[in-house]
Amino acid sequence: MHTMSLWAWLLILAFSLAMLYPYVRILHRTGLSGWWFLTMFIPIVNLVMLWVFAFVRWPAVDRADR
Repeated sequence: MHTMSLWAWLLILAFSLAMLYPYVRILHRTGLSGWWFLTMFIPIVNLVMLWVFAFVRWPAVDRADR
């Protein structure tokens, strides 16, 4: 049985933290709760949500167009 090393866990943690801030900013611009960032940890759901965010109406952008 192979266990992940401490360095691998630190790399995963660093990557997750680096993705957290921009992901939450994008969610807030779409008018959704920042807690939706948890979807980035679910393998297939994160790809689906990427497409949803690409095509959902963004209130901040809609206000700028007026």
